[in-house]
Amino acid sequence: MQTFTHAEQYDRHALRLGGKLYDRVVADARQVGLPDSTRVLDVGTGPGRIPRALAAAEPTWTIDGVDLSPQMIEFARSRDSRATYTVGDVAALPYPDASFDLIVSSLSQHHWSHVDAGIRELRRVLRPGGRLWIYDVRWSLGRARRAAEREFAEVRREPVRLTRWPIPVIARLTARTG
Repeated sequence: MQTFTHAEQYDRHALRLGGKLYDRVVADARQVGLPDSTRVLDVGTGPGRIPRALAAAEPTWTIDGVDLSPQMIEFARSRDSRATYTVGDVAALPYPDASFDLIVSSLSQHHWSHVDAGIRELRRVLRPGGRLWIYDVRWSLGRARRAAEREFAEVRREPVRLTRWPIPVIARLTARTG
């Protein structure tokens, strides 16, 4: 029997602190009128909250989640049989070219070690005419925005507001990740 102590704790905190953001991601995806055959990738999926919510909201879509952490992927798989979860790095995604209609990333971009390579990889696996949405609290000193502007015809910035990020919780979460 597997133990998911860190992943379970992260999942609880993520829901409490980012639940409204996850709701926004799902609402945004549903509002654009994507077809039943839509394939979605959640980059930095963590415990798989967004794929689970998207699969529940749009059961005809094919949903994938990718994350660097094998423990998070194992936890996500244990909670969801509808989505496909893969261990992988945004800078070297394990998917063929033009695989996805929609790519989302919520609260992970600021952790990417190689922002330019990550944006290039997202462009590579995005189908022509597809959409890439990065929801994050900041744009890694402008590198991600500049990289996105080089790769995509349109880049828009909208603030992501999180209503509750208590300092002690942030300190505990960041201390665990080094």
